[in-house]
Amino acid sequence: MSETAETAGDVVWQSNPPGSIYDYIKMASFSIGPDGLVDQWSERAAELFGIGAHQVRGRDPVEVLIPPELRPRYHRRVKEILDGKEWTGLVPFQAGEGPGQQGLAEIYVMPSETERGERGALCLVVDVRALQRIETDLASAQAIFGQSPFGFLLFGDDLRVRRANQRFARVFGGEVGDHRGRTVYDYLSRPEADRLTGALKRVLATGDSVSGLQIVGTAPEDQERRHWSVNLYRVHSGSGRTIGVAGVGTDVTRRHNAAREAASARRDLALLNEASARIGNSLDLETTARELLGVAVPGFCDLASVDLYQSLLTGDETPPGRGGSSGAESGGGSARLRRVAFASAVSDGPLSVPGGDGADGTDGYAAPDVGAVHRFPFSSVSASALRTARVQAIPGEPGSLVRSTLAVPMVAHDTVIGLAQFSRTKGSEPFGDQDRALAVELAARAAVCIDNARLYRREHERALILQRSLLPPGDPEAAGLDIACRYLPGNTATEVGGDWFDVIELPGHRTALVVGDVMGRGLRAAVAMGELRTAVRTLALLDLEPAEVLSALDEIARGLGTPSGAQQASRVAHKSRDAELSEVYLATCVYAVYDPVTRRCVFANAGHLPPVLVEPDEEVLMLDVPPGMPLGVGGEPFEQVEVDVAEGALLALYTDGLVESRDQPLDEGLSAFRAALAHAARPLEDVCDHVLTTLDTRHGEDDIALLMARIQGLPAEAVGDWNLPREPRSVGRARELARAQLTAWDLEPLVDTVELLVSELVTNALRYGEGEIRLRLLRDRTLVCEVWDGGLVQPRRRRARDTDEGGRGLQLVGLLSAAWGSRRTPRGKTVWFELPLPDGSPAPEPSVEQLLSMF
Repeated sequence: MSETAETAGDVVWQSNPPGSIYDYIKMASFSIGPDGLVDQWSERAAELFGIGAHQVRGRDPVEVLIPPELRPRYHRRVKEILDGKEWTGLVPFQAGEGPGQQGLAEIYVMPSETERGERGALCLVVDVRALQRIETDLASAQAIFGQSPFGFLLFGDDLRVRRANQRFARVFGGEVGDHRGRTVYDYLSRPEADRLTGALKRVLATGDSVSGLQIVGTAPEDQERRHWSVNLYRVHSGSGRTIGVAGVGTDVTRRHNAAREAASARRDLALLNEASARIGNSLDLETTARELLGVAVPGFCDLASVDLYQSLLTGDETPPGRGGSSGAESGGGSARLRRVAFASAVSDGPLSVPGGDGADGTDGYAAPDVGAVHRFPFSSVSASALRTARVQAIPGEPGSLVRSTLAVPMVAHDTVIGLAQFSRTKGSEPFGDQDRALAVELAARAAVCIDNARLYRREHERALILQRSLLPPGDPEAAGLDIACRYLPGNTATEVGGDWFDVIELPGHRTALVVGDVMGRGLRAAVAMGELRTAVRTLALLDLEPAEVLSALDEIARGLGTPSGAQQASRVAHKSRDAELSEVYLATCVYAVYDPVTRRCVFANAGHLPPVLVEPDEEVLMLDVPPGMPLGVGGEPFEQVEVDVAEGALLALYTDGLVESRDQPLDEGLSAFRAALAHAARPLEDVCDHVLTTLDTRHGEDDIALLMARIQGLPAEAVGDWNLPREPRSVGRARELARAQLTAWDLEPLVDTVELLVSELVTNALRYGEGEIRLRLLRDRTLVCEVWDGGLVQPRRRRARDTDEGGRGLQLVGLLSAAWGSRRTPRGKTVWFELPLPDGSPAPEPSVEQLLSMF
């Protein structure tokens, strides 16, 4: 105990330092003279009892201090004390005069003697209530300190341990007293001890407490890394003197581990959420692989790569990994793969992840660059991961930047389609079990998206093949027409739709122009469109009138959309599907036939938008063709309209996707279309491009088909037309006319063949037909010969018997011509044949077998 000294004259007074026990205990003294009255009264007594010396000196202490009901007993005690007896006991007292607060004091009375030998007494008084409070405080402090489940240390102002509790001793070993005098450097590593020492100094200097200081260390008999949360506060004495710093430590290792696991789980969940949002946004294999690495690096690993089977990328139906096969090929290695993606978050890292070199025990294997085709050696860990479809760990090589690698097979629908590799470099935590599970989940999600992209690519290619097969190949050509066309599918995912156009060559150098629109979108609408387009072509080759073509097509559409057979028997159970199927085969269509000789076009419309005609120096005209009902509805006949068109006129057929959208009414779209055609004198291809770039087509909302034809009729010198009387000499006259016309056209190589075939057709018209005979020769890209008569009976080709004198004419026509046929006309029929124009080479002669086949 330190002491201070003060000098006052010759007397030296000793005093205890602040914080003495007497600062907490209320202790006083007074004395009683031989007469039993108070003769001395200390200042402490005045403070304790609340009575000044002038009020009590010379009075009976019992009368002053003791309550009235107890005074007789204490009068006897005072007499005994004055007789020389000591006495100690608890005495209730009344503070101050009159009714007031009562107290309890412990009094020690010692007999005394005056100078004259008379007996008196010295009384020492202690406030029992203060002692009780101290006892309670000590018991509470001892209970808190000794029985606390937390480690407790009391550091002195020299930062050495003054006291430790039992809990602290159990953690760090030894008895409680063994820790007295130690410092924090005896328990913690230097970096952690420096941190704690700095905190102790700040608390000791400023008095500001510290809460939740995180300290990491290990207990002597437990090498597990422990985490403690430490609270520090400065401790003072009753007088305010600083004693030291108290520290309470709580082991939060479990909480820290749980928080770390929760943070890891949140990170993994966030990574999976990011993967769901970012992986698979495009239906492209390489892009999907790059999206996987964009999520994994750097959020999950430092380096990553993706290798896919080469057969998967080239479009093979069955990847090598299907069915759990090893995918091994000749040479004892794995199947061929292509590295499609690589990502690195390490600026000075390797150019690629190990992928089987060195760590796999396969020296000499060089990690491939992006785009390179390679094989993993059969004995490598990467190849094993592909064979077994199980994730494999590849340790890093000594001295390598890569610490560890996970080789994760990418499995979709029980099929291994490739390998994803994730690597962490030195300085990153090694992969744990939770990381392995996360890597498998990331690879699986990407694998499903890649497999979907593969399936989409396959279906996309099939859809394109279907679409190309349903539309006219290349640039359609027709006699007397300059044609340009455009097709834009609304379903950009498959690039197929329900709109179609067609250009069909008819006999007599006539051309059928068709534009249609199936009510639907996507592949199903395209299939329905293909069936209707095929039906249109079939009907067109019958050379029917446009209205008759649409009527027959309407019957076909209704048949295609109506269930039959087993479907009809279960129609009640499949009403919704049948209704959907019927709707697919509802379509609109415009069918037009153009004759370049007469420059006349015949239109029929089945619920479609009207054709547009632009004649030279005239306003754009919407042709008034009765629309009729859509195909597949039935019940109403179709009408047709004949229109004479001028040389150089522009005819446009189109679908509603060109002129109508969600944000543009049909009337506005038609007006914009007419305005775009105001400069129709440009080249036809330029006109098509101008229309599509000018109109607000909102491409992607609906299919667009546009068919434009510029009228270029056959010149008069390319047509030979004669009427012949119904008499036998007309056969010879027909040969003469044909010979003269071919000579004028410089087609002498065709004269003999044409004379023979014209003779046969005119003879048949005389023999089986009716009315006047008409002969017509047309020269364009080919030579067409037509023989007209008023008979309604269509000629048919038959095999003549050996004894028949006739019946071989049409066989001869079919043998010598490129094509032949017949069609009805409003007043009879027309039989025709077609020959290619000579190109300088000799015409092929019929073989002996062909000639003998007629007999």
